[in-house]
Amino acid sequence: MKRQQPAPVFRSGDDTVGAMADAKSDDEVPTVKVRLDPGWVRKSAVGVLFLLAIYLVFMWAWKALGSFLFLLLLAWLLGIAIDPIVTRLHERWKWPRGLGTLFVFFMLAVFTGIFFIAFGQLFASQISALVQAAPDIVQSVIDWLNQRFNLGLNPQSIIDQLNLTPQTVGKYAGQAAGGVLGVLSSAIGVVFQGFTLLLFAFYFAADGPRLRRHIASLLPTSQQSVFNNLWQISMEKAGGFVISRLGLAAISATFSALFFILIGVDYWLPLALWMGLISQFIPTVGTYLAIALPALIAILSDDPLDAVWVIIFATVYQQIENYFFAPKISAKTMDIHPAVAFGSVIAGAALFGPIGALIGIPVAAAVLAFLQAYTRRYELIPELDQVEE
Repeated sequence: MKRQQPAPVFRSGDDTVGAMADAKSDDEVPTVKVRLDPGWVRKSAVGVLFLLAIYLVFMWAWKALGSFLFLLLLAWLLGIAIDPIVTRLHERWKWPRGLGTLFVFFMLAVFTGIFFIAFGQLFASQISALVQAAPDIVQSVIDWLNQRFNLGLNPQSIIDQLNLTPQTVGKYAGQAAGGVLGVLSSAIGVVFQGFTLLLFAFYFAADGPRLRRHIASLLPTSQQSVFNNLWQISMEKAGGFVISRLGLAAISATFSALFFILIGVDYWLPLALWMGLISQFIPTVGTYLAIALPALIAILSDDPLDAVWVIIFATVYQQIENYFFAPKISAKTMDIHPAVAFGSVIAGAALFGPIGALIGIPVAAAVLAFLQAYTRRYELIPELDQVEE
């Protein structure tokens, strides 16, 4: 049976105009009523509370296990740094990976022991003397600035602001000497952390292939290829970066030490190590920071002309390193944009202190390498393609 439509209702013109006028006068803006589904509200509230609980648990775990997780990160970096040597011993000489890892650790221990036997006492004494001389260095710098530029600075107020009182200087000097000479006898926690670091680094290097297969077996077949590529990229880029930076730092520190001894700069050993590490592991401004401290010490020495020789040496060596040493040692590492590298150093220092600043770049190198491998890129439009770099 066909349903009949309701008959239209017609109003006179006056009635229609009156109705429209009444509607406008009663409510100028139409109201919209929104009704929330109670089930959706409950699900949203549960989801927000669940995410909040996960965040709180993560922060609690990070606070409780943060130092251990950071130790694992250091062990992973050490493991992938020595992995190329262990792999070569395994493939070329048929050594078991465990034996090859023990051999590498033994050689590292031998070189470290030789260094501390030869230079440990000298390094501790020079560090202690350098810390104790800090107030005099600041005083001399301020006097030199006042004489050259007539700045009118107050040395005592600046020394007080830097908290370079005799008590604090003596405390820092004692910590510097004791931290180098008495670490094995007094810092049991440091020894335990060092043992833990070496233990996990051994597992990462010796059982690396087995660990990779075990983790891959927990993933679907479609994701195993991505995981394998991620593992290889991390090993090549991050490990290669650590090895290359350490090699360049060792070369820079060696040449710097020889030059400082030649011209008679005080505190030549800690200054040479400063030159090597800071110039290689702090991007952009690291080279200038590395040169500034030895030049400042040289200015305050008996012959201020040594500062000029330090700057000339650092400039010449930087060119030699850029053209001869760095291309050969860093051939397989990844180039990182200076801004990204500097940001990773700042983030690492904010999270983990000075050591975090050193490992920030290798971690960033691994992340960027993976993103470059799996990030989809599109063809540029003509207007952007013609923009000069």
